[in-house]
Amino acid sequence: MTVNLEVAEGVGVLRLDRPPMNALDVATQDRLKELAEEAGRRDDVRAVVIYGGEKVFAAGADIKEMQAMDHTAMVLRARALQDSFTAVARIPKPVVAAVTGYALGGGCELALCADFRIAAEGAKLGQPEILLGLIPGAGGTQRLSRLIGPSKAKDLIFTGRMVKADEALALGLVDRVVPAEEVYAQAHAWAAKLAQGPALALRAAKESIDTGLETDIDTGLAVERNWFAGLFATEDRERGMRSFVEEGPGKAKFL
Repeated sequence: MTVNLEVAEGVGVLRLDRPPMNALDVATQDRLKELAEEAGRRDDVRAVVIYGGEKVFAAGADIKEMQAMDHTAMVLRARALQDSFTAVARIPKPVVAAVTGYALGGGCELALCADFRIAAEGAKLGQPEILLGLIPGAGGTQRLSRLIGPSKAKDLIFTGRMVKADEALALGLVDRVVPAEEVYAQAHAWAAKLAQGPALALRAAKESIDTGLETDIDTGLAVERNWFAGLFATEDRERGMRSFVEEGPGKAKFL
């Protein structure tokens, strides 16, 4: 399989496995969607790591496969392409991307679907589609501009240039830069910590933030309000408040 889901102690690892560069062909896209949806459904998955291995995250789409596609073929495929990445973005649990090596084109777009991005010092990210006479088609024009702002996104997309990890950090494209040998461990630790948290509250926080970014503030506030009130019906809320009153802040156990 070109993508695998491994689960242990509440953390699901979505591992890309299509050597040598984890090119995201149609089969890989479809498998990614299938496993992202599975991770979203499974109760034993409470947080997710996306990882491509020690050498590369994902160098982009399979260009040879795309070259053979004409307009009609891509009209039929484009929605499925976007849906595979959207499935990752909509995992209702914390998701962190562990970025090593190249994260270009579809690889960068996949990293954008995570809630948090940890990159290796030698990582390189970018949206080089313009160099092929194309634009990003798996969410790059939308998610990148929302993450780092339209002018910075236009710079990367218009030029197709790659950025090193330090510039990616300055742009806000990644959230942490660490030595390559620490990327996976730190990403897994981030996920493992959140896997111990209140699952419904984390889901509510993620949905409130993501929905609010896509709509007006009144609608966003309504989503927040409904989730906030709804969480008062949960066992985790009862446990969290009881622990706070009896033991002090930060000591509640949610599993």
